[in-house]
Amino acid sequence: MSEVVGIKSNKAFKFRIYPNASQQTLIAKTFGCVRFIYNRMLSDRIEYYELTGKRLNNTPAKYKKEFEWLKEVDSLALANAQLNLNKAYRNHFRDKAIGSPKFKSKKSNHQSYTTNYVSGNIRLIDGYIVLPKLKAVRIKQHRDIPDDHKLKSVTISRTPTGKYYASILYEYESHIETVEPERFLGLDYSMTELIVSSDGIKAGYPRYYRQALKKLKREQRKLSGCDKASRNRNKQRIKIAGLHEKVANQRKDFLHKLSRQITNAADVVCIEDLSMKGMSKALNFGKSVSDNGFGLFVSMLEYKLNERGKQLVKIDKWFPSSKMCSECGTVNGSLLLSERIYHCEVCGNTFDRDHNASINIRNEGARMLLETMNRTVGHPEIARLCCSH
Repeated sequence: MSEVVGIKSNKAFKFRIYPNASQQTLIAKTFGCVRFIYNRMLSDRIEYYELTGKRLNNTPAKYKKEFEWLKEVDSLALANAQLNLNKAYRNHFRDKAIGSPKFKSKKSNHQSYTTNYVSGNIRLIDGYIVLPKLKAVRIKQHRDIPDDHKLKSVTISRTPTGKYYASILYEYESHIETVEPERFLGLDYSMTELIVSSDGIKAGYPRYYRQALKKLKREQRKLSGCDKASRNRNKQRIKIAGLHEKVANQRKDFLHKLSRQITNAADVVCIEDLSMKGMSKALNFGKSVSDNGFGLFVSMLEYKLNERGKQLVKIDKWFPSSKMCSECGTVNGSLLLSERIYHCEVCGNTFDRDHNASINIRNEGARMLLETMNRTVGHPEIARLCCSH
């Protein structure tokens, strides 16, 4: 029986903004000040800990007397830099594998800062967004925002091609009707296709980066021949950044559409909990793994399923989905990665390797869901899948 659950959720709307020359200068100063205060606070904390063995509770306000130019930018942006540093420390202490906080580089392509909504300091008015210090900035608002959404913060970012964006975060109360699990789908990761479903359908990912690689190499060679201080070099750098931006946009568009199609088609989606970072380092697969964006696809799929009251089940990455026969359950421990057709010596089952794996992933995900729900009554599909062997 379905159930309506009311929960508070956050949602960001990303719009392109068009700041004038003076606003661009102030944004650049804010980027620099946020980076400076983050690095300075991190440096002082490291030095203080080495001297005393205790933690230093420093804040951006303590540095404004020594560095008065910090007063020119939004104080909330500096406060968020402190919050980001605190979060980096918490993540490090929770999981040592993450590593200690690192200093931010001036040469980084990712430039952004976040400011918070306080007493009406941020507003959307007739094609403009009013921001602290910046005042009214022209914005291309391509979609409406519901009236019941409560504004929380805005993140201003600049791409390597010189485009500016405002990501506006809202809080809202969503009423999600949970869906009874009837339609199950297993997805197996494929290096070339992105995914193969338990229905035997392949995603057919176009491999956008591979398509653009020839042109990227040609433009990169031109960049290498430019003088470092020349205007031509900067023009060529922006051109290359534009090519990378196009590839990223093509990838996101494909993944958004694919994840929406899967969300509409299934009630429960089962996948393997893979480490893409580890996979990219193995057997020189880095370029192929990075190209298809499987990690981004999973995050898109998860939040879209949650919004519809559906479920994403992640099975253990060590589950032998590729080596197990989906008909009789026999495990072929000697199966090589190069063997793309699975043939079972016991029951004679012959399947495409990835299709066979996706069926096993679906069955295992259904079994795990059954254990979580701790009942089979009213869920015949789960019981059928779990008893298929």
